[in-house]
Amino acid sequence: MRFLSKVLFTSLIGASLAYAAPYNIDGSHSEVGFSVKHLMISNVKGKFTSYDTKIDFDAATKSFNTLEAVIKVESIDTGIEKRDNHLRSEDFFYAQEFPLITFKMKSYKADGDEGVAIGDLTMRGVTKEVKLDVEDIATVKDFKGNERVGFTIKGKINRMDYGLKWNQALELGGVAVSEDVKLVIEVEAVESK
Repeated sequence: MRFLSKVLFTSLIGASLAYAAPYNIDGSHSEVGFSVKHLMISNVKGKFTSYDTKIDFDAATKSFNTLEAVIKVESIDTGIEKRDNHLRSEDFFYAQEFPLITFKMKSYKADGDEGVAIGDLTMRGVTKEVKLDVEDIATVKDFKGNERVGFTIKGKINRMDYGLKWNQALELGGVAVSEDVKLVIEVEAVESK
């Protein structure tokens, strides 16, 4: 009986030490980025500058209970206004009709300083399950005493799955814009108090 009590006590203490806390993204140190092959030879990079997130992070286990994002399509920025306007058009994101991109995590598997997030990504009215690799998870207390977490999210999607189908065939084979889009999202977030 004494052994059972000790096990229960230890389990309760362990459970109370490990908990997920809400974190607010630090937009000045974060970026929602992507890259895509152009003419089969070079990578064009871009980012979205307006987004909201919901993050519940357990610093003790370096795992996430909640990982959600809402991205405003209008905020797309590749550094060239003409291209950005084309990306907002019906040929690609159709921002007027589908103004938001959303991600909602369904499960997370932690493995030390990294892990895998499985969730639903919705673009242009289409929802598909995606796997995102979460890398380089690190925590620190900043100079004001706030708990911070930093991590990188990487993944790859096929834009055709979401109805972003515009393209042009090249004379010698290949296409102007690759179907695969690489996602690279840098996040720094501060624990909510």
